Amino acid sequence: MDLTRRQLLGVGGALSAAALLAACGGGSGDEPAGSASGGSAKPRKGGTLRVGALGRAGAITRDPHGTQSNESDYLILSLVYDTLTVPGAKPNTLPRLAASWKPSADLRTWRFTLAKGARFHDGSPVTAEDVVFSLKRLRATPSGASRLPGIQAKNITAEGTDTVVLVSDYANAELPLLTRLTTFVVPEGTSDKDIAKAPGTGPFKLDWFRSGNARLVRNDDWYGGEVHLDAIEVKIFESPQAMANALLAGQIDVASNAGAVAARTAASRKDIQTVRRPNDMAMPLVMRTADGPFADPKVREALRLAVDREAMVKQVLSGYGTVANDILGTGDPAYDKDVPQRTRDLAKARKLLREAGFDTSRTYELFTTEDIAGLAESATLLASQLREAGVKIKVVKQESAVFWDKTWLKGDLYTTYWGTNDSVVFFASKTMVSDSGQNEAGWKDSAFDKAYEKAIGTADTARRTKLLQQLQQIEYDRSGYLLWGMADGIDLAASRVRGLPTLPGYGRVQLESAWLAS
Repeated sequence: MDLTRRQLLGVGGALSAAALLAACGGGSGDEPAGSASGGSAKPRKGGTLRVGALGRAGAITRDPHGTQSNESDYLILSLVYDTLTVPGAKPNTLPRLAASWKPSADLRTWRFTLAKGARFHDGSPVTAEDVVFSLKRLRATPSGASRLPGIQAKNITAEGTDTVVLVSDYANAELPLLTRLTTFVVPEGTSDKDIAKAPGTGPFKLDWFRSGNARLVRNDDWYGGEVHLDAIEVKIFESPQAMANALLAGQIDVASNAGAVAARTAASRKDIQTVRRPNDMAMPLVMRTADGPFADPKVREALRLAVDREAMVKQVLSGYGTVANDILGTGDPAYDKDVPQRTRDLAKARKLLREAGFDTSRTYELFTTEDIAGLAESATLLASQLREAGVKIKVVKQESAVFWDKTWLKGDLYTTYWGTNDSVVFFASKTMVSDSGQNEAGWKDSAFDKAYEKAIGTADTARRTKLLQQLQQIEYDRSGYLLWGMADGIDLAASRVRGLPTLPGYGRVQLESAWLAS
């Protein structure tokens, strides 16, 4: 998921600079917004939480700035390392390693002040130079331009010991929001050889790591507040069903992102609780626009019209989700609900294919993985529906490592997934502007680029919302995405688990407030 890619786990909606600054007073309590309620019981200290997370041994990474295609890797890294900001409910960007931030009048220069008392796990204080080093290292990754959009490495500097200055190439009212994901901080000068052993600043310290499994112990000196658990043990599973079976057998306490099938399996068990995050994950079909058989906008429109979205949600997601409309960022307050909902129209789809001169005698490959529950199943059902419009599809399942290395960003037709949905700007900056490092469809549209820069450079919320709606209309009309539905995020947990996060995207891996009832 880079965000890591997929986890990415979430970035927020359109906030004005003033609203972003209001986030600076945030804090954490025993039962914060965005966590599963433990009722009126006082959190109990102690115990080890055993968490199952999806992943494959061949795709393990220990680099906090690398591409994490395993849920297990991202969970571990997110507990060991802190980002500058984190998701919240209202506002949806809250302080973490950065205690506050302030923009210049032109929204190009942002100053982030570090949290007082922040220390690495080895006891050394976190300085602005550590953050600068980490952000520059992040910026140097293959997807660095997307992770820090508009920020050149030379424009990341320290001001004293506790202030980091980011200067954007253009006005950007959303910059704090975009630092919620992979801005993990390591000590200045950490070499690539030693990155896996670099101390973090997070609520848990790494005790041991073996083949994707890990034990993390509480960081009693964490600046962010009280941590209740003694330890978290993360166990890697290659399939949601195996993970759910381990939960039902009492081998783990939490099955993270288990999916709809596992939720149905556990529905009759009174000793299992379901934590449901509505519309948590986007599972689009990507159609390459730069070249190849889907470069013609008429062909892409035909494929969108050939899909039965309600059937997809019912069959692939077992109803644990909602129909989508080819615009990513459905949870954004600026999401345009007035754009007409696309519905199935096979006659029009066939007509558009004829007008485009599309070769219906050829069989096209649709690449997918089994990284998350329902992804491969979505490809199979999509292929069946597209055949009814005359498009012959062969589904090709690839191992995770092969898919992310060989197909992602390069393929003509493939499934992908993003564990976030609360920001139109996030997806625009990461995957759709012409120079984005994670431009999954190879889409270049000057009108979209201009609309994006105008929107993020506008401080007034109402005005920016209108501009973002223009952006969404262009995406709806001609992007490379076919977003048929949004899947609910589903965690399964033993009845004694309390304080699990309920926020979407990156928010769901914030387990520092979790605790175990006796």
